[in-house]
Amino acid sequence: MAKMLMDEPTIRVEVAYARAHEQKIIALKVKEGTTVLDAAKESGIVDYFPEIVMDDAKLGIFGKAVLKPGDQVLREGERVEIYRPLIADPKEVRKRRAEQMKQKKSGQGNE
Repeated sequence: MAKMLMDEPTIRVEVAYARAHEQKIIALKVKEGTTVLDAAKESGIVDYFPEIVMDDAKLGIFGKAVLKPGDQVLREGERVEIYRPLIADPKEVRKRRAEQMKQKKSGQGNE
């Protein structure tokens, strides 16, 4: 593979993944025209985080989701991010938090 990269133009990109208390960013050179999905696979990040199922993973570039990671071509300096599945529905979490704040406020007025 090193020979192939020497003959073809390359770009530098990063691939990032984070657990709650652990994260890793892998810098790598890939050939021009490499897709988001291909770069994520080439990075070897699954060796560090075996729970990643690359073909099912949600991927993005700098915090913006990519709808077709197998089609989206990367540019120099971009960072591919691999997103973990959500544990809780964000809408439900906000709703519960709002209810708790409402109860706190109504409880303070009774003292």
